Amino acid sequence: MRYLIFALLMLAPLFASAAIKPVDHVVVYKSKGLMQLIRNERVVKSYKVVFGDNPRGHKVRQGDERTPEGRYTLDWKNPNSRFYRSIHISYPNAADRARARRLGVSPGGDIMIHGIKPQWQGMEKYLQSVNWTDGCIAVTNREMDEIWALVKTPTPIDIYP
Repeated sequence: MRYLIFALLMLAPLFASAAIKPVDHVVVYKSKGLMQLIRNERVVKSYKVVFGDNPRGHKVRQGDERTPEGRYTLDWKNPNSRFYRSIHISYPNAADRARARRLGVSPGGDIMIHGIKPQWQGMEKYLQSVNWTDGCIAVTNREMDEIWALVKTPTPIDIYP
């Protein structure tokens, strides 16, 4: 009997993760510092998020420390990111590349939703109070675990000013 209970306890996380229904849309409001995970047009989870050092306006070029605005796709995951886990945002799209080409600049890339570096543990409260990324969307590592479980790729993401 003890072995049966042990086996059930060991398998419980597998059943729990299988029961998690993925979201079908992610929405970010930069001016509110808010990200919402949505399933069937209902908000499932909301998170306080931070951005790059220069968050106002749409990302135009590499190094401007802005987060893009518009409709993109969360298109792949990196479990071994230099930050705690990351989910890639499909910036730049064709319009972003064309704008950068007209301006004679690189549009940049590698825009992600991610947690914080492991060596920054204990600084979460501070890091969630300032914009510190290079244009990514940052959350706590605990929140990144939730997001990781709820967001499958590909999933659309709308980023508003």
